[in-house]
Amino acid sequence: MSTTELPASPEFKANHAELMDGVYRWQRHIYDLTRKYYLLGRDRLIEGLDVPPGSTVLELGCGTGRNIVLAARRYPDISFFGLDISAEMLETAAKAIDREGLSGHVLLARGDATDFNAKALFGRDGFDRVFVSYSLSMIPGWEKTVSAALASLSPGGSLHIVDFGQQEGLPRWFRSLLRGWLKKFHVAPRSTLREVLESESRRTGATFRFRTLYRGYAWLAVLGQPGRQ
Repeated sequence: MSTTELPASPEFKANHAELMDGVYRWQRHIYDLTRKYYLLGRDRLIEGLDVPPGSTVLELGCGTGRNIVLAARRYPDISFFGLDISAEMLETAAKAIDREGLSGHVLLARGDATDFNAKALFGRDGFDRVFVSYSLSMIPGWEKTVSAALASLSPGGSLHIVDFGQQEGLPRWFRSLLRGWLKKFHVAPRSTLREVLESESRRTGATFRFRTLYRGYAWLAVLGQPGRQ
């Protein structure tokens, strides 16, 4: 494998790609340093992937590659794939992966997480694990990302999601301050996330686990597809 970017899916949303490139053209250089203080629960998601040797893992909205690098260190016998709509972020991710000597384990591609062709982008029909970390709150039509992620799972695979909750156990002033800050980066916590995931789990026959973290600051969910019959 390599970190060479593959051609973008022709269906990806050009306007959103341009927006993300504009937002992160400079932010990507300090993104990981600053986000570690408030993108909580990412490491717990990675620990919970519980990937068997020889499996395949896809991250939707891979950004700077921070999560893929950590996951590849933790699961050295796994093939990783990363998808992002921002060329700027993918450039940073590719450099991070090469710097860590992980180019043999990771393949990156540019595309739209709401509508992507895994076969065309990665040469894969499905993945054993798919995870989405703090990306649904940035994606227009994010519900389609959930559907697309579930459709890309191999039988017996699982989808892992962590993102902002509704801060239901935190003071109102904190919620207002956080929402105002996130809005500057076109981020909006999804109030219907749990309902959408429950609905999708019923539609696909997937199991569903959901938990709140840090008094509702973050939500963590796992949807598991039935195995082969």
